[in-house]
Order: sequence, then C-alpha cells, then structure tokens
Amino acid sequence: MIESVAQPWMWAVFIGFVLLMLAVDVFALGGSRSHKVSVKEAAAWSLVWVSLALLFDLGLWVYLSETVGREIATAKAMEFLAGYVIEKSLSVDNVFVFLLIFGHFAVPPQYQRKVLLYGVLGAIIMRVIMILAGSWVVTQFSWVLYLFGIFLLVTGMRMLVAAEEEPDLEANPVLRMAKKLLPFTKDFHEEKFSIRENGKRIFTPLFLVLILIEISDVIFAVDSIPAIFAVTTDPFIVFTSNIFAIMGLRALYFLLADMADRFHLLKFGLAFVLMFVGIKMLIVKWMHVPTSVSLMVIAVLLGSSIIASLFVSRKKDL
Repeated sequence: MIESVAQPWMWAVFIGFVLLMLAVDVFALGGSRSHKVSVKEAAAWSLVWVSLALLFDLGLWVYLSETVGREIATAKAMEFLAGYVIEKSLSVDNVFVFLLIFGHFAVPPQYQRKVLLYGVLGAIIMRVIMILAGSWVVTQFSWVLYLFGIFLLVTGMRMLVAAEEEPDLEANPVLRMAKKLLPFTKDFHEEKFSIRENGKRIFTPLFLVLILIEISDVIFAVDSIPAIFAVTTDPFIVFTSNIFAIMGLRALYFLLADMADRFHLLKFGLAFVLMFVGIKMLIVKWMHVPTSVSLMVIAVLLGSSIIASLFVSRKKDL
C-alpha cells in the first residue's frame, strides 16, 4: 500500500491547477503566434513559478498542521522543498540539452516556443508514468531503492567525466531512422511540423527537433525520478514537486538561453548532486541523512558551481 498524506480531492485540485496554469502559460508566452520570448518575460514567469511552488509548500504545511500535526507537516513540507530543489536543478541540464539541439538545427528563436511547449507536455506525461511505476515498484520491492542509488551514482560519475563533451546528435538512432522513413524539407515553415507539397505530407526540420526534445524528456525522467525517491516515497510529494519544476522549464530556458555559457561549470555541480543523492540512498540502512542536511549540501554544491562559473567566465571577459 502506497502511503500518502494527500486526499483524493487534493489530487483533483492540483491537476486542475496544473491544467489552468498550462493554459495561462501558453498565452502568456506567446499564444498561438510565433514569438521570441524576451529575457524580461522569462524572468517574470520564472519568478511566478518559483513563488507558486513556495506558496503551495506553505499551504501544504498549514493544511497538514491542522489535520495530522505540525511534526508531520514540517517533514512533508521539507520533503517537497528538497524534491523541488533537486528537480529544479536537474531541469537546468534539460536547458543545456535544449540549447544544444536548437543550436545544432539553427532553429530561429521565434519558432522555439512551440517545440518547448510540446517538450513540457511530454515531460509531464513521462513524469506521471515514471512516478506511478516508481511508487509501485518501491512499495513492492523496497530493495530497488539501492538500485536507484547505484544508478544515480554511476550517472553522476558519467556526467562528471563527460561534462565538457557535446553529444553527436546526428548519430542518434531514432533520428537516423526518422530521416530514412520520412520525407523532410530543408527549410523551416514557421512553427509547422509538416506541410503539404504536391499532395504529399512532408515534415520540416522542426519535427526532427521535436523528436530529440521528446527523447531527452524520457532520458531526464529516468534520471530525475530515482533522485527524488531519495527524499520521499510519498507519490503526492513526488508528483507535485516534479510538476512545479517542469512547469517553469520553458521560462527557465528563455531566461538562460543567452547566458548559458556563463554557467558552463554548473554541470559539474549537477553531477555531484546526483552522486550525493545516490550515496544517500545507498547508506540509508546505516545512516539517515536529514532532509534539511540534504538541502544544505545540494545548495552548497550548486551555489559553488554557479559562483565558479561566473568567476571563470568573468576572467575570460577581462
């Protein structure tokens, strides 16, 4: 039996809230027209999403304090915050990959918005599937948490080694298969994924970009879901913290798009975060690391990599 502090109505209200905010986000970041999102817009919406996450956490703490007691409420609120910080930091790696994909295909800025929207929707769907599957597996086979720990430790080490390497997108087997099976145009046709030409359906390069974005969604879901199970196994906390992190992904992308090079050392920080979370899961039988300590360690790792990035990029500019 999966234990959760959430009542059915809490799931319904949160899902309704997500659908509403998705609609607002779509129109706020361009609506149905091709639109280059400005840094000012992206910064404003990033602030909105972070504020909503913190307000949700506060509301959850208040509600649980009145229903199940302050001790449990504080524990769950800390779990949400730790999960949100982990998922938000890992979503930065999504941004780096999105930048690489858009740069490789030379996608004009005004056409990126629609692909990112589909990317966010795909990420939400993948998270739901992975969370449901992960929660069931963890409750049935508790030892699987050790496998998650090993996976995260190995993933962090691989990320550390390959932090400065750029993947060969053209070697992606799914992409190569798509090029063999489907006809493609050489040029973009605004935000369209396909057009009709001489009575035949032909796909645009933007469709190839969409394929790679969705593949990255799958990969990042596999990486991020095990990470949050190091903090909590409550499916409601896992789900809400993940969704809040993903919902702000588009705004975060447009915010960092023009200055990602200044944070090139952040990948090392993310690698160490994954390794720390993996180690935490592996030693849980002998040592329990409090959620508050996990938050501080993650903050130090990420903060150090950000400061180092800014210091190195500033020295290069001089």
